[in-house]
Amino acid sequence: MFSGSIPALVTPFRDGAFDEKAFRRLVDWQIESGSSALVPCGTTGEASTLSNDEHHRVIEVCIEQAAGRVPVIAGCGSNDTMNALLHMETSQQLGADAALVVAPYYNRPSQEGMLAHFSYLAEHSDLPIVLYNVPGRTVTDLKPATVIELARRFPGKIIGMKDASGDPGRVTEHRLGIGAEFCQMSGDDGLALPFLAAGATGCISVTANVAPGLCAKFQAAWAAGDVAGARALNDRLYPLHSAMFCDASPGPVKYAMARVLDWMAGDLRLPMTPCDEAGRKVVDAALVHAGLI
Repeated sequence: MFSGSIPALVTPFRDGAFDEKAFRRLVDWQIESGSSALVPCGTTGEASTLSNDEHHRVIEVCIEQAAGRVPVIAGCGSNDTMNALLHMETSQQLGADAALVVAPYYNRPSQEGMLAHFSYLAEHSDLPIVLYNVPGRTVTDLKPATVIELARRFPGKIIGMKDASGDPGRVTEHRLGIGAEFCQMSGDDGLALPFLAAGATGCISVTANVAPGLCAKFQAAWAAGDVAGARALNDRLYPLHSAMFCDASPGPVKYAMARVLDWMAGDLRLPMTPCDEAGRKVVDAALVHAGLI
């Protein structure tokens, strides 16, 4: 079961190309700072701007550099079921521990369509699947009844969920419908604390890219039963959680990382652009509040 602070890693670019050297440094820094697993090629990793060859190379480098120190949950989502399967097959060959598979975006499938999509992937790949629901981006909402049915159909194959629905109540609904063995992780940093209180085991995080040590300590405090300590760390991090979405993500987090790490450029790929001046001021203030600059 996955737990703790799990960064949805940015993909560093320099002069338009994948900056492999910076990415390897990022993987090491994350592990040394206490991150419990890594997610390459998710939303924050700008996976939608990567070619398939680049996508697979980012996953390969992450697995190579992690070298078994922490699990790697490879981002494998697509609005094309066959392309998602290709990502899963390649990730399994490369040594990934699981696949993070987002609900199909743009196509707007029905619940029946999403049931068929995830069932096909589970039936045609041996790589464990972590569902990813982020209706604010995909438009489609992976409803609890569909999640429960998928977990019932494929025990040991569909093993958990990154939930960015914004509804902590779903943690209880899933737990009652599936059981505690289904691994639930918040997909919103700002809701990590209520998600944990409802029974989640961790957070797949944007903020952990720039504050991995603090995010890991927050998760560890909760796991140890130190509610007051977890709340204090959450208060310290909360402005940063909000700042990461003060402009189109991942612009703010890449700006924040360039402020904190002298080896990280803040480059993005179109159509994503750097956060504006107002956003930079918000990020700077949050970094000061967290004690990171």
